[in-house]
Amino acid sequence: MHKLCLAAKDLNIKTITIGGGVSANSVMRKVVTETGKKLGWTTFIPPFEYTTDNAAMIAIAGYFKYLNKDFCDLNVVPFAKN
Repeated sequence: MHKLCLAAKDLNIKTITIGGGVSANSVMRKVVTETGKKLGWTTFIPPFEYTTDNAAMIAIAGYFKYLNKDFCDLNVVPFAKN
């Protein structure tokens, strides 16, 4: 939350939106809403039933790769993008 507040201040951002899996976190929803009221932000948070992560998308991508026999070598090393 600290980094969000700094970025909003530095860039003069007054509209904050959260989405995806993180927006399902009830504490995050509450903190963003309360902070927004305090700092004069307009906040947008989707209704809880629309706060899914991308697990279904990853699953269907894996399913189609399986159907197409699109497999990688077992020596492939995963890495995260920053």
